[in-house]
Amino acid sequence: MAKALIAGGGIAGTITAIALHETGHEPVIHEAYDRTAEGVGAFLTLAVNGLDALGPLGLKGLVKGLGFDTPRIKMQLGDGRELADLALGGQLEDGTVSQTVLRSELYIGLRDEAVRRGIEIRYGKRLADARETGDGVLATFEDGSSAEGDLLIGADGLRSRVRTIIDPKAPSPRYVPLLNTGGLAEGVRLDDEPGVMHMTFGKRLFFSHVVHPDGRVWWFANVPRKREPSPADLAVTTTWREDLIRGLAVDRTPAVEIVRATREIYRPWATYDFPSVPTWRTDRMVIIGDAAHATSPAAGQGAAMAIEDAVTLARCLRDVPSIPKALAVYEGLRRERVEAVVERGKRNGDDKAAGPVGRVIRDFFLTRAFRNLPKEDPNAFMWRHRIDWDAPVAS
Repeated sequence: MAKALIAGGGIAGTITAIALHETGHEPVIHEAYDRTAEGVGAFLTLAVNGLDALGPLGLKGLVKGLGFDTPRIKMQLGDGRELADLALGGQLEDGTVSQTVLRSELYIGLRDEAVRRGIEIRYGKRLADARETGDGVLATFEDGSSAEGDLLIGADGLRSRVRTIIDPKAPSPRYVPLLNTGGLAEGVRLDDEPGVMHMTFGKRLFFSHVVHPDGRVWWFANVPRKREPSPADLAVTTTWREDLIRGLAVDRTPAVEIVRATREIYRPWATYDFPSVPTWRTDRMVIIGDAAHATSPAAGQGAAMAIEDAVTLARCLRDVPSIPKALAVYEGLRRERVEAVVERGKRNGDDKAAGPVGRVIRDFFLTRAFRNLPKEDPNAFMWRHRIDWDAPVAS
């Protein structure tokens, strides 16, 4: 049994802890913040490959109970022309389809389940440094405390401290020239079928909305922004609603009505990805999830990739006799796949940031592309991936 120190108590860290606990290890989550993530964050759509990976951990039903089915996607241009009506990521053999869920509710559900299973979570433990001790690792935290374990897992996100401890020359995240925002609208009457995601390549903004079974409209928008914003830039939201309405008003969609009916609009955040992080691990440290391979939301795979990481890492630590070798096998199983997903996300997201001239060219090629769809979905490799939990991992 290995004692695993996990830096980061978000979705990636919590699922990793549960997966390790299931294989007989002792995970301890160290969360930087001194409070939980209740009420924090927007929503996400979890693809079926991520849901399938949760099955052996007994978590698929929990997640489905928190979200709602989103089996289809309709895409159109800002002038109202329909591009496509497609399945959103296929389905599992039992009929499970993609699930859309509030990030905070997903976190709370997973956290409560981790606690129920006896997993320790320590709050207010922001990682300051770590070093290997030969047969283990010693982590120190900004509050002056420390912890010892057999390995350190960095599930600490885009600005990962573990990543820079492993490799001080690690690259910084790549800015994707888009801002994100969204919200939940109430009192809007749409004829849309609940659970069908509507996405619009607008003249100025990319806008997506879906009707929840309870009648609320969940939505997000991508706002092109060439220059990477500073935290101070993102904090200025006094005209944010009006800016969104101005950008959406030129399109033939219900977007303006939806935004006006939204009590609280999420403060904007920037988009980043990692084309490749050269070094994921040492003998006793490893990074997972966004710390290793953040992808643009356009891939629709961020949470699913973190889940796949967690399950794969747990299998490797279960079956491979030494921790250094297990981490090497884990990287070998994951790197090629996640880098392909990051590349696909970047490609999907590029069409959202087109300028006035680029938008005309984009609309022409999108119309032609959707008119002549390939027989094989180019995104299928992402959601068709399956992990066999019971299969032994070869070292």
